[in-house]
Amino acid sequence: MEKTTDSAGNYLKLEVHGHRGCRGLRPENTLPAFLYALELGVDTLELDVVISADEQVVVSHEPWLSATLCSDADGQSIMPDQEPSFNLFQLPYTYIRRCDCGLQRQLRFPEQRLQAAYKPLLREVCQAVEARARELNRAPVRYSIEVKSTLEGDTIFHPSPTRFVELVLGEVRTAGVESRTSFISFDKRALQAAREQAPALPLGLLVEDLKPFQQHLQELGFIPALYGPEYPLVDAQLMAEVRAHNMRIVPWTVNEPAAMRALLHLAVDGITTDYPDRLLRLLNRL
Repeated sequence: MEKTTDSAGNYLKLEVHGHRGCRGLRPENTLPAFLYALELGVDTLELDVVISADEQVVVSHEPWLSATLCSDADGQSIMPDQEPSFNLFQLPYTYIRRCDCGLQRQLRFPEQRLQAAYKPLLREVCQAVEARARELNRAPVRYSIEVKSTLEGDTIFHPSPTRFVELVLGEVRTAGVESRTSFISFDKRALQAAREQAPALPLGLLVEDLKPFQQHLQELGFIPALYGPEYPLVDAQLMAEVRAHNMRIVPWTVNEPAAMRALLHLAVDGITTDYPDRLLRLLNRL
């Protein structure tokens, strides 16, 4: 884990969180992205999970096949208006597994290396990452798993939050990585369900709106271990509020070195980035 100092000169550790593995460098939420992020030296792999029709925990940001990322099982392009018909919650994993999600060029990420890749199961990611970490003789990585649920999506794009969390938690426990895993979500219901099912599991509230910090905590009903704001929301006042509640703070998604430096100056606990190589280079220089 890399080290730096805060604005008062205090020595601290900063966690490097690879967003969707390393979305800026490899196809997002795929085995190549997670394994490359591991090789770069990230501390934590951030990933998203959804549920298939046969209740498999699939690593994917959207609960459908994205037109900008994937082709269908026959290798045909998907049009944006066709995405709802590729609802992963209505598709068995045997179909999802046949769809490529790594060969389309991403204009937002010109450094991304295109390669054939599919949406893996969470258990598959854990197995591959744990094995590769042993090969590299490096410290085990942590997992930050975003539960992708919404009130509007209940029973349409995913099961109820209670069942959703139950399925994900089962995979984490089977993989033997629960002690190195945290659940994060924008959906407060998912975090409430996780707290009930696994009281010791670290939980993180993701935030992207201007609602006051205290209001978010009141709606959640408990103090989570981590606060995950969109990075422009982070300032000295928010840092003081988070620290007053003994919470950690890991902003997302920070890709430019100038923004990384500003957050280091504020002494955040970690940074989630599509480009962990950039953050690691900055930390090495420091």
